[in-house]
Amino acid sequence: MFQIGDRIVYPMHGAGIIVDVEIKEILGERREYFIIRMPIGDMKVMVPVSNVDDVGVRYIIGKEEIEGVMDILKGRRSTMPQNWNRRYRMNMDRIKTGDIEEIAAVVRNLSILDDEKGLSTGERKMLGNARQMLLSELVLASGKDMPEVEKLVHDAIRESENLDE
Repeated sequence: MFQIGDRIVYPMHGAGIIVDVEIKEILGERREYFIIRMPIGDMKVMVPVSNVDDVGVRYIIGKEEIEGVMDILKGRRSTMPQNWNRRYRMNMDRIKTGDIEEIAAVVRNLSILDDEKGLSTGERKMLGNARQMLLSELVLASGKDMPEVEKLVHDAIRESENLDE
């Protein structure tokens, strides 16, 4: 069971730190909630304690796993459907897993595609959200600040783009 101080990932929102556990009454029902502070945007999220397994809350990766994520960002772009609608659904399914390696692959693929031919508005928003999820976990896992992690991710993706040339 998670505790105050744990660094966790809340899928579709990103990584954060459990700062409190509170009992709240919402819609007439009293439940216990984890209060999670997200490092990006200084946002706080409430997650019912009873739902953490259902929504896929997990601990953040360890420092030793960061290099694997960076290798994915540096890797070749995956084959994706040409149809933006199918590509969007495929990428959304990958993001919903909450798996940082899947999210890193989406960020890499969409970043390269954006540089090559641009993205639809929906895909651009998806890229922004996936990037925020990725960055939030890497910031907490590495102990580095946001600008430093953004540069590492940017440089890794640029390295990946050079493989396709």
